[in-house]
Amino acid sequence: MERHALSYNDWGKGRDMSGKSDRPKDTAGPAEAAAPDFDQFAQNMGRLVEEYGKITAAYLKPIERGEAKTGQADEASDMVKTLGRVAERWVNDPSKIIEAQASLTSDFMNLWSTALKRASGEEVAPVAEPDKRDGRFKDPDWNHPTFDFIKQAYLIGSRWAETMVDKADDLDPHTREKARFYIKQIAGALSPTNFVATNPELLRETMQQNGENLVRGMKMYAEDVEAGGGELKIRQSDGGSFEVGVNIATTPGKVIFRNEIIELIQYAPSTPQVLKRPLLIVPPWINKFYILDLNPEKSFIRWCVAQGLTVFCISWVNPDARHAAKDFESYMREGIFAALDTIEEATGEKKVSAIGYCVGGTLLGVTLAYMAAVRDKRIESATFFTTQVDFSQAGELSVFVDEEQIRAIEEQMAKTGYLDGARMSGAFNMLRPNDLIWSYAVNNYLKGKAPTPFDLLYWNSDSTRMPAANHSFYLRNCYLDNKLSKGGMRIGGKALDLKQVTIPIYNLAAREDHIAPAQSVFNGSQCFGGPVEHVVAGSGHIAGVVNSPAKVKYQYWTGGPVEGRYADWLAKADEHPGSWWPHWFSWLEAQAPKKVPAREPGGGKLKALADAPGTYVKVKA
Repeated sequence: MERHALSYNDWGKGRDMSGKSDRPKDTAGPAEAAAPDFDQFAQNMGRLVEEYGKITAAYLKPIERGEAKTGQADEASDMVKTLGRVAERWVNDPSKIIEAQASLTSDFMNLWSTALKRASGEEVAPVAEPDKRDGRFKDPDWNHPTFDFIKQAYLIGSRWAETMVDKADDLDPHTREKARFYIKQIAGALSPTNFVATNPELLRETMQQNGENLVRGMKMYAEDVEAGGGELKIRQSDGGSFEVGVNIATTPGKVIFRNEIIELIQYAPSTPQVLKRPLLIVPPWINKFYILDLNPEKSFIRWCVAQGLTVFCISWVNPDARHAAKDFESYMREGIFAALDTIEEATGEKKVSAIGYCVGGTLLGVTLAYMAAVRDKRIESATFFTTQVDFSQAGELSVFVDEEQIRAIEEQMAKTGYLDGARMSGAFNMLRPNDLIWSYAVNNYLKGKAPTPFDLLYWNSDSTRMPAANHSFYLRNCYLDNKLSKGGMRIGGKALDLKQVTIPIYNLAAREDHIAPAQSVFNGSQCFGGPVEHVVAGSGHIAGVVNSPAKVKYQYWTGGPVEGRYADWLAKADEHPGSWWPHWFSWLEAQAPKKVPAREPGGGKLKALADAPGTYVKVKA
């Protein structure tokens, strides 16, 4: 069968079979694509049906075994209730409904008018344009009149829905934020970029590959449902390209202590002398510590060792039902306090500097307040990476936290003793659904392309579970009631007051952080009773922290006293190019510059139990 090079216009009246176009010049169609081999296409559609069967089986298998995960029904119910409250506000005022409908109708009439003008050869400005940071519509074929119309119609509709939430009267702030969040999820899911029929790039790929891309994609889809235990776990990176301890998390060291919830790693020195005061890193337990040791080039841990620090890092257990009762106090005593005892035994040093990252920083803040209450002075300075201790402006994650949602999570955790790691990972991904969910869904399942190896995204998908008692305490005392900043939190029978924490603090925020917003971190800086060096890094929650001096990617800002409004502080702050790491080390070194001969892990009283990165970090969720 003879093939012709046909563009999408050939499927309408825009081109005769000779290849001559009867369309105006500015309405040229998408890039030329060969007509498919229809026999091969038909065969691939048959294979596609087979893959659908495998997907169904992967979904049903956990249900048949009685192992199906719960929670999605509660989430869907909350979404319906929240958007129902928005609808109620509009129903109560019919005149506003008419006004809103008229606004939407007017926008679509303008879109239709501009489409007709464009078809007649006029150059017209679009009615709706994507945000410059929105990469979904970058393919040139979105300029084709048909797909441009689809794109603009989608943008008009999704923005109208957002406006309906913003203009709904008498909504409490939490309900409004939840409604905005759910509208963002729905709009992201319904984007025309997510469907073959409405995405010119996908159409082109499918025609060129005779549907082979869809077959490959559905095969990966079935594999990902199987990997998720009956729920879709979208792969973001080529997991087979990385192995913890082999080509990721490779800074040399030894595990020198282990209990039920931590392994403590002491890293091998790379300088003949080191600072006398050791450094303890308290990472978050909602994901794994090696975000600070991804590879030699961007490893914060390796860099610290190279500066002459004796670095200890906690590696949290990936908990299961045995750890259900481990709460915040357990993590303080069996985590931070156990690490402090071990450091003293290994080095003879009673005083340390400490770093806390994200929720690890929140735990460190709680611990410092408790230590102040009992006059324990073993931690002489503290650094916080993108940490919240004041949750009054906690950002987008707060949409997941109210009494009803926490109760539902607690009921789920009561059945297993923990929160499944996929739930927390999914929540983080939902904060940026177009970037972290739908872009991978399109690439993997519709284009049929396996994701490329990327250490950061491999780490992102290497999720961990959360013990029931710990997670419930965190949600209720921090996000829901904000007790730590108010002086209302109690640990070990002691009332905690951050104003009693008078040691030097280095508090790092990230300017574009959507997990620990810069405003929230700034508020937290005002909670402490001693000197605070407040620093703002460029980029977000991860890239703002993992910003090695080896590559100048982002800048950072330093300023004066932490007082007044964050916007005013930032406006007066000094901007510096490059990484904040050297600035932090200068601050740390100035406090205790004395040096001693380098300490080898496992060379003293405590013998090595395993090579870094240990065993706990390798346990999958």
